[in-house]
Amino acid sequence: MHGPITRHARRISAVAGASVLALAGLAAPASADSNPRVRVEVPGPKSGGAAGSGYRQVPRSFPHTPVNGLTGTARAADGQVTKIIDNGDTKDRLDVVVIGDGYTAGELDQFHTDAKQKWNDFLGVEPYRTYQKLFNVWTVDAVSKESGVSGDPGQNVVRNTALGAHFWCGGTERLLCVDQQKVDGYVAKAPQADLVLVLANSAKYGGAGYNEPSATLGYEGISTASAHDKASSQVAVHETGHSLGKLADEYSYPGVPGYERYTGPEQPQSNSSVLTADAMAAAHTKWYRWLGAASPDGGRVGAFEGGNYYVKGLYRPTDDSLMRSLGKPFNLPGNEAMIAGFYRHASPAAPADRAPRGSTTARLVLPRASDAAHGKVFVRWYLDGRELRGYRDRDRVAMRELTVGRGAHRLTATVTDATSAVRDPAVRAKLTGSTGWTVQHGTGSAADLAAPVLAKPDAMR
Repeated sequence: MHGPITRHARRISAVAGASVLALAGLAAPASADSNPRVRVEVPGPKSGGAAGSGYRQVPRSFPHTPVNGLTGTARAADGQVTKIIDNGDTKDRLDVVVIGDGYTAGELDQFHTDAKQKWNDFLGVEPYRTYQKLFNVWTVDAVSKESGVSGDPGQNVVRNTALGAHFWCGGTERLLCVDQQKVDGYVAKAPQADLVLVLANSAKYGGAGYNEPSATLGYEGISTASAHDKASSQVAVHETGHSLGKLADEYSYPGVPGYERYTGPEQPQSNSSVLTADAMAAAHTKWYRWLGAASPDGGRVGAFEGGNYYVKGLYRPTDDSLMRSLGKPFNLPGNEAMIAGFYRHASPAAPADRAPRGSTTARLVLPRASDAAHGKVFVRWYLDGRELRGYRDRDRVAMRELTVGRGAHRLTATVTDATSAVRDPAVRAKLTGSTGWTVQHGTGSAADLAAPVLAKPDAMR
């Protein structure tokens, strides 16, 4: 048995106030009260390295001291939205909304610094690093009456904060829960949120994964993390493996009744299967295209028994990855799934500016750079349906360089991300996109012979 998982199993049984079965997702059903429960992932112990310790059903909202009496600058600052990373229009990009809890009005500058640093932690992990141009990052200021969050440093510490963030959720010290209704109130202030990150003003290790998509606001999930703890960043990235990548956990529950062996049907997640490597290759299914390839998390892609919580009967792609242990990279199938998740929200072909004014240059924001490690990004430009071959793989076209007649013309750009990190044809089909501009060269009258040639981006549908 893999060492970290054995230690992880021992720690599951030692979690204060919670049974092993509760952590395994077998907690008693919620009572039919007015406060529905949500399923959240418990991060693994900081010292053990396991990415998670199972799941818990927790209330969507928690009784906590409300933030009352904000006045003056604090009231004015509460709910302010700032775009701290701008890579294009919200409809072209995956929008991450970061909200802080336990930050007073005087600490909002620190929150903005923390948000940028936490995003930099994300960019230390592939494929976030390579695909950072696909993201916008927004902050929403949530002003708390008190600095810090409940449960830090001790279980009996209670603080008056905007989102009710607290450690010791359900009796587990490192489980950092929030009042989701309060979070949603702030998320709604930002443009279309695809992913939400809540930062607690704390250096205590912890986090949680709320990985059920929002039926009202549309985001894929909420990750909570301590702002000043580096390991908590790994927890947050792991949670996006579920929300964006739709990946299964690759850890298991040794010694937990009911999880000794899986005997059910094939799993829906792309990184979990009932099939051995030979059976997978024969059936041309799951991650068979990656079998034998060297994976960034170490070793080669195969079929390793144990994962999706079961010790036997289910297989994972590699011995260890971020979906199993903190500090590891995504494995190759996981990396592919994450890229697919990015492109569910972001377009490969995005104008650098969608403002409805004319410009003398049509520019693109490409999803990534072309390089030997990841493959080419192909760009093709067309004017009135005819390819401008001299502009292949360029990210812009200057209107003064075009020879166009008077009146309106059509300029389009098609972008294909031919990344070597994607082998599934169904995913690859999503890696090509087009966008366009109306090119106007005056109106054709004698009075506008000197009119400049302008490109206006298409309006968003």
